[in-house]
Amino acid sequence: MTKNPGPDVAGGDSVIPIRDNIRSRSVPITGYILIIGTAIVFIKELMLEDRLLNQAVATYGLVPAAFLAGLERNAADIAVYLPLITNLFLHGGWLHIIGNLWYLKIFGDNVEDYLGHGRFLLFYLLCGVIANLVQVFVDPASTVPTIGASGAISGVLGAYFISFPLAKVSTLIPIFFFVTVIEIPAMLFLGLWFFLQLQSGTASLYMTGTNVAWWAHVGGFAAGVILIKLFPRRNRY
Repeated sequence: MTKNPGPDVAGGDSVIPIRDNIRSRSVPITGYILIIGTAIVFIKELMLEDRLLNQAVATYGLVPAAFLAGLERNAADIAVYLPLITNLFLHGGWLHIIGNLWYLKIFGDNVEDYLGHGRFLLFYLLCGVIANLVQVFVDPASTVPTIGASGAISGVLGAYFISFPLAKVSTLIPIFFFVTVIEIPAMLFLGLWFFLQLQSGTASLYMTGTNVAWWAHVGGFAAGVILIKLFPRRNRY
């Protein structure tokens, strides 16, 4: 998730997951719909001239200060809450959307298989909303639109962390001038990922100019860890 403008790969890490070793038992229909739908919205963004794009981001992105002002003005107005969801489908660049959707593809299919298609959609959106609210809480005075699916995808990562503790992730790792692929435990990969988000989020409290909504990542991951224990899972698990 990024504070527009600026790219934010989901995690912004130097290590890149390639695949996990848990095969999904069902077709991740919801995941595909989310990926295709998000990609279509991004293509629509690319087709807009700058003025209209900025207007769309300001309207459908989440601006913490504007969101809180809307709540104070009329908390019963449904339109006030829409950016908590619509901002999940906007992205700030190719790296931003590719990184997010790649993480969703690798880790989302298993979580969807675990929950079922409909519950996975609800889980995804709820994690995104919670991630957004955490970012608003941490930076309530911000007038910069926050966009991107990272908060929701962070929730998927948190759910994966809890639900598949024995999984392994094949990971692309640069070593000096060489690149190698190693298989590491998913708990280690995701645990390190969360630690980096928490570390960066803490650092962002004492600095200005960061374009990444780190606390949305932290909040989304924590939401996923908690909610996966509350959501009913598919009967065959």
